[in-house]
Amino acid sequence: MTIPKATRATILPCLRYRDAPAAITWLCNTLGFKASLVVPNEDGTIAHAQLSYGNGMVMLSSIFDTDFGRLLKQPSEIGMGVTQSAYLVVNDADEVHARCVQAGAPIEMPLQDEDYGGRGFTCRDPEGHVWSIGTYDPWEQ
Repeated sequence: MTIPKATRATILPCLRYRDAPAAITWLCNTLGFKASLVVPNEDGTIAHAQLSYGNGMVMLSSIFDTDFGRLLKQPSEIGMGVTQSAYLVVNDADEVHARCVQAGAPIEMPLQDEDYGGRGFTCRDPEGHVWSIGTYDPWEQ
């Protein structure tokens, strides 16, 4: 059995965006991420970015035609479907929901109190990736 490395977070979602600079701005301004590392290419695309949120992080880049890049599809390429999503644990779901609505994010599941605890909602970012955001903290169970 593999032993996880003793680090802050052992699972990091990785996303690709057609307009990665705009995605970084949206994720920071709307969801509250902080850009801890952004590596731009000379042509304005993003080779690699790390956005932190508390002890979590997502990594993202622009879309590139590479062996790895060809494994992934954007939501717009598959009828706005997704094969995974991220859950962001927040202190105040109502506040983040208001920012998402103000930013024009499509709300896919309304802000509500959940049967399993917490309060949350699900939205899409500008390129269609699905984000669930809520106060439910699975580490507290």
